Amino acid sequence: MREVLLGADPPVSLTQRAVTRLAKLREEATSWVHPGGTVIVRDREGEVRWWTWAAFRANATLVATLGELADPTQRYDDASIRLRPDLDREMWRVATGDAVGRICLPDVTEQALAGLKFSAALPARLATATLAARLADIESAAAVLQEPAKFAYL
Repeated sequence: MREVLLGADPPVSLTQRAVTRLAKLREEATSWVHPGGTVIVRDREGEVRWWTWAAFRANATLVATLGELADPTQRYDDASIRLRPDLDREMWRVATGDAVGRICLPDVTEQALAGLKFSAALPARLATATLAARLADIESAAAVLQEPAKFAYL
């Protein structure tokens, strides 16, 4: 998604309607996407969102790794992570300075454990560890943490 928003053409034929919509999306996304790294955006309402474009599993890993910087009341998605509203550049620098060396596996919910095949046959700790490992994308999370983060304000 990031590359397409930056101007790359998707490897499919597009209708004129899709071309028009893509042009509009690219124009709107200038605050969320940057070719030289990730973008942390603070909007007019004070919401802070980190546009990682890393995908769900990597973002789950990043949320677990950054702990207190992620907004605990919000879910992450494929493109972004909502961060604490009081985040500033210094907090970011301190929290991410050594983060590549301390990447954590994502948290596992009871609902996710219940959906794990044969979860009843596994000890709870093993089921949790198995699911956390499946949910993680350590390599992508490390790559995102090594990219510079640009702060932007809407």
